[in-house]
Amino acid sequence: MADLIYHVTTQQAWDDAVAKGFYVAASLEIEGFIHCSTADQVAGVLERYYQGVSNLVKLVIDPDILKSELKFELAPSVNELFPHVFGNINLDAVIAIQNVQ
Repeated sequence: MADLIYHVTTQQAWDDAVAKGFYVAASLEIEGFIHCSTADQVAGVLERYYQGVSNLVKLVIDPDILKSELKFELAPSVNELFPHVFGNINLDAVIAIQNVQ
């Protein structure tokens, strides 16, 4: 089994995904992929991009179930490889939804 990956989003965006039958982030249209993180990267992502944002959830994604292409690519700003999903995230690949404090 591949290591799990994570995506931070709002509860509303997740609710919308459930209604649509798949999850998509604005970054897919803008950048061509959905930003995700490894377990060790989530705290840094929250600190850098989500200060003061409420109603956040963390999607726990199983890459083995993910239907879209997954690539680990370098983020030069932090010099780390991050998982990027090149397409929609199928709901069955999201094996848990965790509230973010």
